[in-house]
Amino acid sequence: MTRLRLMLLSLLAFLLGAALPAQAAVVVSFYSHDFGDRFPHAFVTLKGRVDATGEAVDTNYGFTAKSVSPAILFGSVKGYVQTSKPDYVAKSDRQFSLTVDDATYARLLAKIGEWQNREQPSYSLGKHNCVHFVMELAEALGLKVNRKSKYFKKPKSFLQEVKGLNPQLE
Repeated sequence: MTRLRLMLLSLLAFLLGAALPAQAAVVVSFYSHDFGDRFPHAFVTLKGRVDATGEAVDTNYGFTAKSVSPAILFGSVKGYVQTSKPDYVAKSDRQFSLTVDDATYARLLAKIGEWQNREQPSYSLGKHNCVHFVMELAEALGLKVNRKSKYFKKPKSFLQEVKGLNPQLE
């Protein structure tokens, strides 16, 4: 009888475990890349699983000029949301991460979509660059940002400022 009871308890535990929702979440990490000839210098990575669908997420987004030329010094140029290769991400510095739920993840994707669909020319070194992009993504996640920051041309310093405004960040 003890053996049968153990088997029934094991079956019950298995069934209950299978009936519980899987714990899934997407981790959003904010990165900076020291200035150089590769862009963007500020971007986010998204990794994890969406609770509602179980969809695996492993991508990144940054905003940059379509063509990097001296024209960016004189006004707006065509811009786009870019996905970088894994080696670029690996050579960049993660500044902080946070785990988001499905609703927050959806807000983040909507904000990325807004930047993807901006009227051209959409990139401006002083008003709409990679740092402005990550600032708006941080806001979409509910983080405090300094919209009057002096670091809009310094990705690492800007992200460190955001981290300082949000002590809960890791």
